Amino acid sequence: MEQLDQISQTLAMSMGAAWASGINLYAAILMLGLMGATGNIQLPPGLEILTDPMVLFAAGAMYLTEFVADKIPGVDTGWDGLHTFIRIPAGAMLAAGAVGDVSPALMLAAGIMGGGLAAGTHATKAGSRVLINTSPEPFTNWAASVGEDVMVIAGLWTALNHPTLYLLLLFVFILLMIWLLPRLWRGIHAIFRKLGEWFGGKKDHSD
Repeated sequence: MEQLDQISQTLAMSMGAAWASGINLYAAILMLGLMGATGNIQLPPGLEILTDPMVLFAAGAMYLTEFVADKIPGVDTGWDGLHTFIRIPAGAMLAAGAVGDVSPALMLAAGIMGGGLAAGTHATKAGSRVLINTSPEPFTNWAASVGEDVMVIAGLWTALNHPTLYLLLLFVFILLMIWLLPRLWRGIHAIFRKLGEWFGGKKDHSD
């Protein structure tokens, strides 16, 4: 039973870090680093570097930057586009580092799963933001941004303190994400098609 609890704790921390990275990488690093530095959690050796003051300062500065950028319509989508190349590999690295002192094969497996999960959460966030940006007012962006930050903090807290519950919720989230992503893609495709009609003009087939 104790070994099963240890496995669920490790899996929850690994996948929790990857999941959170796809939504807000800097909030995830900052929360894990601060909790490790204050002794609230025991980070595995692969993640102990997150407690370094320089890492905490860099994550804090980038979190504040993202906090502002994430609430400006259009800027948030550009920010998400840039972070496609940052959140996904970082999620894979955090997931691999969270499994602790295991075989290279297990670390690689955790990195692959973590990278895939981070890619999914990032795509869900970025896609939903494109659709939200079709609204002329900025309040939905603010609400979505604050909601995402709260979700990252609450999700990581649950992963660290109630790993079994977190894994159940993560399974539900993955099912929801699989259902949602094709619909987001169709919505984004429709938006870009409409933009193409506006800026390119409709073809006149009349003679």
